[in-house]
Amino acid sequence: MISRKPFLASLFIIALAFISTTCRETDFIPKAVLVPAEKIYFNSFVDCNMAEAWIGDTFRIFPGKYGEDPLWGYARDLKFADGRNAHEAFTRKHEDFKEPSMPANVPPGKEGLHGAVWFETIYQDEKDVTGNTMFAVYHNENYPQTLPYDSSTGEGYNKSKDWPEGLTGAATPAAVCRIGIMKSIDGGNSWWNKGIFIEDLQPRMIMKPHNRSVTFAGGVGDPSAVVSGEYLYLFYSEYGYPGEYREAEYDSIAEWQGQCISVARILLTDLENPAGKARRWDGKGFNAMPDGVGKPIASITIPDAEGGGAASSPTAKYHWGPSVSWNTYLNCWVMLMAKAEGPKWVGGSLYISFNKNTDLGDGANSQGWSKPELLIDRPGHILWYPSLQPTSSAEDVDNKYTCLRLGQEARFFFKDQHDGKSEYLSEFIVRFEKER
Repeated sequence: MISRKPFLASLFIIALAFISTTCRETDFIPKAVLVPAEKIYFNSFVDCNMAEAWIGDTFRIFPGKYGEDPLWGYARDLKFADGRNAHEAFTRKHEDFKEPSMPANVPPGKEGLHGAVWFETIYQDEKDVTGNTMFAVYHNENYPQTLPYDSSTGEGYNKSKDWPEGLTGAATPAAVCRIGIMKSIDGGNSWWNKGIFIEDLQPRMIMKPHNRSVTFAGGVGDPSAVVSGEYLYLFYSEYGYPGEYREAEYDSIAEWQGQCISVARILLTDLENPAGKARRWDGKGFNAMPDGVGKPIASITIPDAEGGGAASSPTAKYHWGPSVSWNTYLNCWVMLMAKAEGPKWVGGSLYISFNKNTDLGDGANSQGWSKPELLIDRPGHILWYPSLQPTSSAEDVDNKYTCLRLGQEARFFFKDQHDGKSEYLSEFIVRFEKER
C-alpha cells in the first residue's frame, strides 16, 4: 500500500506557499506619489469627469455639456476628440473637437430628455467586439422651469418662494441633479436617451432657510461608474435630504449622515432600459430603490470634529465628485475626489482613497474605502473634477488603458479655477507604490 503522507505533506506545503504569496500580494499600504511632468492644458470645455473609450485603435474622449439650461443658456459643448493615445486626444486643438448627434430636449410634460447633460463614464458592451456599442452615464441638471412637478408621476420640482438660490444670483433658482443613461451603437457619433438611473424626488429637496450652499436644491450627481462582476457600480455625490424635508423638523446632523459619496448598482443587462432597475446601498446591502434613501460610504464622510457637515450648509466640509478606477499594479480600486469647504463648492484640495476588495458585490466590499488622503492642496484656488488618465506609453496603449483601468503610473488631471481663469490641466504624473 502506498503511503499518502508524503502526498498530503506536499499539499500542505503548497497551501502554505499559496497563503504566503497571497498575503504578500495584499499585505501593503497603497500610496500615491505626485511626480512633476510637462504641463498640459486642455483645449475644450470640461465641467465633469472625463468619459472615454477605445474604439479599435482610436482613443476617444467626450468632455463638455449639452442641452437646455435657463441660467447659463443652451449648451452645445459636449464634443468628442480622437487620438492614437490619450496624450494625442487630450492635446487636440479646439477646432478638432466634433459634436455628436444628441437627443433633443422635449417640452415640460413630455417623456424624454429634460435639462442639460454631461457624460461622466463610458461603459462598452463587451458583446460588441468592435467597441462601437457604448453606454454613457450622464449627470443631468434641471430646474422647476425645465422639469415642473407632475403629481401623477411624482417627478419634477415645485418652485416655491423657499426654493434655494442658484449660482448666478439670488433671483435665480438652484438646480437639481440626477443621473441617467444614453446609448450609442456607432462609437459615440450619435446617442439615444435610455432613461434615468437614480434620482431624488421633490420631497427630498432642501429649501430655505436651511439650504444656503448655493449649489443644488438636492439630488444625486457627479458620478463615476465601474464594472465589477455582472453589475455597473455607480459612485455619486448625494445632495438630498435623507427622507422628506420639513422645515420645522429639519435636522442638520441627519442631513450630514445621509450625504457625501454613495454607491448604487445596476445589472449590465438592464442598461438598455434602466428606469427602476438600480438599487442603492442602504447600510446593509443594495436594497434601496433608485429614488429611495441610501447610506453614504462612512469612511469617506468627513467627521464633525474635522468640520464635516451637511451639503446645504455654506460652511460645512464634504467630499464630492468621485472618480473611480481599477489599478492593475496595486490590484485595488482607486478613488479621487474633491472637497467642498464653502458655498459654490469652494475648496482648494483633492484627495485619494483606496479599496483593496476586488469584488464590489461581496458583502460590504463596496464600502471598504480607506480614509481619504490629501493629494494636492492649493489655497486660494478652487479644484474640481480630478481624474487619472493613461499615459502615452507603449504599455498603456497595448493594454488599452482608460480612466477606468490604469497601471502604476497615470496622468493626473483636474480643473483649477484661480485669478479669473478656469483651466483643465495636468502637471503631474501619479506613481503608485506599495508600502510594506
